[in-house]
Amino acid sequence: MNELLVKAKKLKKSFEILKNLNAKQKNNAILEISKTIEKNIDSILKVNILDIENARKKGIKKSLIDRLVLNEKRINGMIDACKTVMNLNDPVGEIYDSFLREDGLRISKIRVPLGVIGIIYESRPNVTLEATILALKSGNSIMLRGGSDAINSNKAIVKSIKEALKKSEIPDNAVELLENTNKDLVYEMLKLNNYLDLIIPRGGKGLIEFVIENSTVPVLETGVGVCHIYVDESANIEKSAEIIVNSKTQRPGTCNTVETVLIHKNIAEEILPILKKRLEDKNVEIRGCEKVLNIINVKKAIEEDWETEYLDLILSIKVVEDVNDAINHIKKYSTGHSESILTENYFNAMKFINEIDSATVYINASTRFTDGGEFGMGAEMGISTQKIHARGPIGLRELTTYKYVIQGNYNVRD
Repeated sequence: MNELLVKAKKLKKSFEILKNLNAKQKNNAILEISKTIEKNIDSILKVNILDIENARKKGIKKSLIDRLVLNEKRINGMIDACKTVMNLNDPVGEIYDSFLREDGLRISKIRVPLGVIGIIYESRPNVTLEATILALKSGNSIMLRGGSDAINSNKAIVKSIKEALKKSEIPDNAVELLENTNKDLVYEMLKLNNYLDLIIPRGGKGLIEFVIENSTVPVLETGVGVCHIYVDESANIEKSAEIIVNSKTQRPGTCNTVETVLIHKNIAEEILPILKKRLEDKNVEIRGCEKVLNIINVKKAIEEDWETEYLDLILSIKVVEDVNDAINHIKKYSTGHSESILTENYFNAMKFINEIDSATVYINASTRFTDGGEFGMGAEMGISTQKIHARGPIGLRELTTYKYVIQGNYNVRD
């Protein structure tokens, strides 16, 4: 019996215990996890260096290596995420719709855990911890399948998690990491309908498409982020430039980083030189349409640029006629992740948020805020760009479903 099946059976068994635990029991487990991660910080950082060195040897670009990096600040962020999730209300058992019929029959909808969740993700060893605490708090057991590039870091984090769970009422087998990084195992994982209740892919376009096309287990799709910012003619130039630089350079290897900026033609000559200076100071390569090239000297954008998630210090810029032109461009190329309008015009702002059908839509703010932690969820499983069940950052509530509970007094149907 291979590793996948052995661990899947353990997760299924652990779920039967976990789903019946109360909030205090689950919070105590998460508290133990935070303490153990803090205690083992030096050993986690030590093995993380191995992953970073291996990535550099493979020639992985700098912005993607950044997603691998753990340091004291990021691990402290993981510990803070534990504390935030502990303080959130436990959604399990919540009655959120209930009514009483004339015959005395009460029909209620009650939140319950989804079951055994499988998450397949690339890089980002912090996801190992964040996915775990969200799953456990919402009453789900979890199978973790990280990428080979972060395998040493993931092993160290899961070792700490299991060490902590042994001091709690949650079985340590409620969390399992697939240590075999053979890609064939992913295909087998996608067929485990008897053991897994949900698959969440978190990574690049190739990974997400592979999971969607091959999984027989239900999939909660997290999105590729071809994110846009539209700068309206009424926008504050200085503040808009600041938002664009933040959205592109704060962490360029993340899915909520802006990839395309659309600029109203009436302010293009004023803002483009400012953007060029500030972006190039941050080592950003700009690719522009013909109208951009008439104003500043940058690389010419091609059709492929408008549909590319760079995950790098590259930004495409296009001059548009007006808000309608911007909306049409976004509708054509957006992946439904995050879009922002920078404007002082109320009607244009309302038009933008009403017509743009993405998971998160901003007015005068950076796209980098699309994040479970920033949205008060403590952490996230990913950003869902689909419309059914969950949309946007996937937190505790999004990891539950519901069942109907009907209370009667020996009622029979006429």
